[in-house]
Formats: sequence, structure tokens, C-alpha cells
Amino acid sequence: MTNKITKEMTIVEALEMNPNSAEILMEVGLGCIGCGMASMETLEEGLGAHGFSEQEIDQIIEELNKENE
Repeated sequence: MTNKITKEMTIVEALEMNPNSAEILMEVGLGCIGCGMASMETLEEGLGAHGFSEQEIDQIIEELNKENE
């Protein structure tokens, strides 16, 4: 199992790996961390649905991993 958060992980998986991810995701406007879709939607899908570009998504994932170190 990887110890890095990836954009292919569901939102819940990222939160389970690092609960501090919630703060970062909320800061960028991803308020769906508590909704039912969080267990089915990947970080990439959730962030993409909120208008983030692939480059922005990669930057957010990088930030999540800094918090996970």
C-alpha cells in the first residue's frame, strides 16, 4: 500500500490516510468531504467538478502529501 495520497484515491481514503487533509480540502472549497459522494468520488473527480485544472489538482495533491509527511 502506498503512503502517498494520489488523485485516484477517494476523498475518504485520503482523509483516512491523513485527517489533516480535511483542512486543506476545505480551504480550496471542496466542502463535500462530509457528503456521501466522498466515499465514491476520487480527489481528481471532486476537484475537477469544482473547476480545478489538472495542474491545480496536482498542486493540491502535492500539498496534501506535504501535510502527510
